[in-house]
Amino acid sequence: MKGATVTALANTLTLDEIAKATRGSVRGGGGAARVAGVSIDSRTLAKGQLFVAVKGPRFDGHDFVVPAVEKGAAAAMVHRDVDVPPGLPLVRVADTTQALKDLSRHVRLKAAIPVVAITGSAGKTTTKEMTAALLATQGAVLKTEGNLNNQYGLPLTLLRLRPEHRFAVLELGMSAAGELRELGAIAQPDVAIITLVAPVHLEFFDSVDAIAAAKAEILEGLDDDGVAVLNWDDPRLRRLGEARRGRTLWFGRDRRCDVSAENWRGTIHGMRFDLRVDGRSYDVALPLPGPHFLMNFLAATAAAHHLGVPMEQVVDAATHMTAAKSRGQVRRLGEGVTLLDDSYNSNPAAVDAAVTALDMAAQGRRVVFLGDMLELGPTGPELHRETGGTLAGRADVVVGVGALGREFVEGARRAGLAASALRDYADSEAAAREVGALVRPGDAVLVKGSRGARMEKVVEALVARFGEEA
Repeated sequence: MKGATVTALANTLTLDEIAKATRGSVRGGGGAARVAGVSIDSRTLAKGQLFVAVKGPRFDGHDFVVPAVEKGAAAAMVHRDVDVPPGLPLVRVADTTQALKDLSRHVRLKAAIPVVAITGSAGKTTTKEMTAALLATQGAVLKTEGNLNNQYGLPLTLLRLRPEHRFAVLELGMSAAGELRELGAIAQPDVAIITLVAPVHLEFFDSVDAIAAAKAEILEGLDDDGVAVLNWDDPRLRRLGEARRGRTLWFGRDRRCDVSAENWRGTIHGMRFDLRVDGRSYDVALPLPGPHFLMNFLAATAAAHHLGVPMEQVVDAATHMTAAKSRGQVRRLGEGVTLLDDSYNSNPAAVDAAVTALDMAAQGRRVVFLGDMLELGPTGPELHRETGGTLAGRADVVVGVGALGREFVEGARRAGLAASALRDYADSEAAAREVGALVRPGDAVLVKGSRGARMEKVVEALVARFGEEA
């Protein structure tokens, strides 16, 4: 209703209920008092909220309780003594970070709605957005915003649950074994999606098999009625799914899958395919480029169909889907330049998928700017060379950016690309200064790299040089 107040479930909690959910105690005030939400940041805290003084690796929220009170905090949650104004209610707990998780789990169970949790080495955010879009045809959906997919972000997301939400779609990230087990215990999903397993975070894992085992932890959060949605085309996930006792829905390109696609065709601006579900076929138009987007859509469809979304609404919703910012965005620049902006993050599997999408451009040279793929550990240089080696015949110009970026160029050189087609730069700012010399009118350009490579600088330079069409 226009003008109505939107109330999160966390806004209905009393201090007594919060203390019970976190195994804490209320001190210095009335336990019947209610809070107007939860915050861990004194800078953005809203009046009436509970300030949770979490202790992180670079900060301690206990040092900011007084600023939080000055901003209007109604109460604070702490695990050590702090100097506070007289009369400020405190919820004393053993550990504030754990208490934040416990409180969010309490709110999640109080909501009693279907929860979809998503992880994987690539495609998490896109699959999350697609799943949320499909479920939104049936009612309000809470979804992870930005990169709030860790031990702080997941609880804060769940604490935004409102009574009108009918579904929650949560992205769960990880960089170490054990993290998804803990996040899954908080989210307690009804459906868990693993998009794929690939060589990422090898700085923290011994092998890709170890990554697969860590990704599989998300399934431990499912109860006996929970459903795993797994990628049939990924051999590790196929072994995982065949070994588990609970129900598994498969997505992939094989007809034996619960959700599959056939007769796939398309351009860099979108694709069309026959979607097969429950033995029936549906003609789907998806305005996104490349088979990786297709796989993300199949995963989202499997989850949404299981949760009751009619297939006719799935097909209709597909036509309105768009790529998230810098995650496979196709942008039309001036002078006939097509930009595939995939600059948000990178890994070997994601580079392969993006180059495949670029190859769908109808004409022009294919110019590939590739920044460092980070967190690959000792195997990093070799994986960069291997990835560069796959570009022969798929790219006309390869531009490596960063300390490891030059290894892309070396791999491409060994694979047979001419020296005149190869460039490398120390960083994205240096590469950005040269876009006018590297890119010609009519080219199709891919920009991709890990966050630390700051490849958005190259994107910005391309837009500044050629302009962007509406």
